[in-house]
Amino acid sequence: MGLTRAIGLGLVLLIGTFNLAACATTTADQGPSLYKRLNGREGIALVVGDFVTNMAGDVRVNERFKAMKPADIEKLKSNLSDQICDGTGGPCAYLGRDMKTTHQGMKITDAEWNATVENLVKALDKHKVGAKEKSELLGMLGPMKADIVGQ
Repeated sequence: MGLTRAIGLGLVLLIGTFNLAACATTTADQGPSLYKRLNGREGIALVVGDFVTNMAGDVRVNERFKAMKPADIEKLKSNLSDQICDGTGGPCAYLGRDMKTTHQGMKITDAEWNATVENLVKALDKHKVGAKEKSELLGMLGPMKADIVGQ
């Protein structure tokens, strides 16, 4: 699997989860942004790292990752972190492709989608991400599914 295709798959697996087109910015009256409540870039990177580890260890989805080289995995983590940072009100810019284009021809199944969500929740739980923050992130998931599953 080429780097672009692998990164695209990674994006389906995590970034797609976050429907990052709907940025979660806040005003001072509403409190800190979701980015800040996730402990910024460092907190996001920790969750992403565990999420990717969860995906690589999950027989339901790990076949898609087996051909990735260590450098490709690190690039995937960086891209995922950038997109989450961007979409949650952080100072990063995600410059990747849209989800429909990224996942064209991948034929992601509902079972893979569900496994991805479960692996993300597992990573969020490990890092004790609060229920409100977890709900906001997972709430961004639904609208992305149509652009990812079955493409």
